[in-house]
Amino acid sequence: MSTLQVQMEQLAKGKKEQIKDLRGEYGSTPLGVVTVNMVLGGMRGIKGIVCETSLLDEQNGITYRGHTLKECMEKLPKAPGSKIGLPEASFWLLLTGQMPTDGEVQLLQKELHRRSTIPEDVLQVIDGLDPSMHPMTQLSMGLLALQPRSKFGNAYRDGTLMKKDYWIYVLEDALTLVAQIPIVAARIFRNVYFEGKHIASDPSLDWAANYAKMLGVSDKEDFLDITRLYLMLHADHEGGNVSAHATHLVGSALSDPFQSYAAGVMGLAGPLHGLANQECLRWLRATKEALGDKEPTVANLTKFAQDTLKAGKVIPGFGHGVLRASDPRYLIQREFAQEHFPNDPLVILAEACFQAIPPVLQATGKVANPWPNVDALSGTLMQAYGVTQEDYYTVLFAVSRSIGCMSSLVWSRLLGFPIERPKSVTLEWLKNSVQ
Repeated sequence: MSTLQVQMEQLAKGKKEQIKDLRGEYGSTPLGVVTVNMVLGGMRGIKGIVCETSLLDEQNGITYRGHTLKECMEKLPKAPGSKIGLPEASFWLLLTGQMPTDGEVQLLQKELHRRSTIPEDVLQVIDGLDPSMHPMTQLSMGLLALQPRSKFGNAYRDGTLMKKDYWIYVLEDALTLVAQIPIVAARIFRNVYFEGKHIASDPSLDWAANYAKMLGVSDKEDFLDITRLYLMLHADHEGGNVSAHATHLVGSALSDPFQSYAAGVMGLAGPLHGLANQECLRWLRATKEALGDKEPTVANLTKFAQDTLKAGKVIPGFGHGVLRASDPRYLIQREFAQEHFPNDPLVILAEACFQAIPPVLQATGKVANPWPNVDALSGTLMQAYGVTQEDYYTVLFAVSRSIGCMSSLVWSRLLGFPIERPKSVTLEWLKNSVQ
């Protein structure tokens, strides 16, 4: 992928000069205050990581190399007849900072297909896993089974790899991992839910459409588009979330991309990170059942939300740690749902929730952001096309997020970022420091 490397090197020249200037002129300049609550609250809000690929703005949501998701939907190359920006096109954007041409995306698609073959010994490992094992555990094990073929890992162990070339070998692994992860993920899906009856990869299809076909749950053309949409919208979310940070942290020790992203996948498997979409879907189903014969009107949902809060329960899918407006990912998914299946009972219910719940949360005076986030609708969209296996939703997330985590990992090596080593303190130290 010489064109890809050339564009990255051109962008890196300016970035390296920027780093040099920042270190030279402002290396000791403080960036803000760190409070006790920040230290005790999971480091939330502490600015301590550089992530070039994306940035989360409280009003505009996530931006990919400065482009909002709405702009990405408009400008990224698309499959013939589709309105959805291709996720592999966003991979090119995150790596190079440039909106790719149709020709560049076609080259990338061919390259990903070329790298996508899973070695027979790895297939045997995956097929030998207990189907009752959680799909995310299986995915992590699949990535680690691929690890012995890491270009970076093997070159580093040979002792001949120059530091200036780290990024080239990490890029090699990143491309291979992104190429292979949908094949591994689809195989796990068919092993767990379809008795190991697999569907062959189709190199004539784009990256997301091929993954959708291998899942084998729907023949509808729209299912290819919702898979493209899901994988593009979830591709990156700056560097501080658990999966991105875990990948970055492990990679900073020069663990190879397969090892690093296996760690990120395990972070994504945690209930507080990657399980939110299935929790929201379960809540919608439970709400529908609780309403019984009542119509899902705004008035009925307002009363239901008020009663839920009075009972001390949480309404999932609303609010965000950074955003102070409706998540653009939610709004894009909402538009897709309204266009393709507006009469789906859960879509009707979700729309009533969108109208009813934010005012209820606002009225409490305790919620900084009462608006829906991406998780409020993503599970609903997938189940509408037959992906009803909720334990698998996080695997879909992991396939998508591989794009952002790998892009960021390549850039960490290209910019020469060091091993991550923050300072920890004891409660006694905190107490003595503030008194």
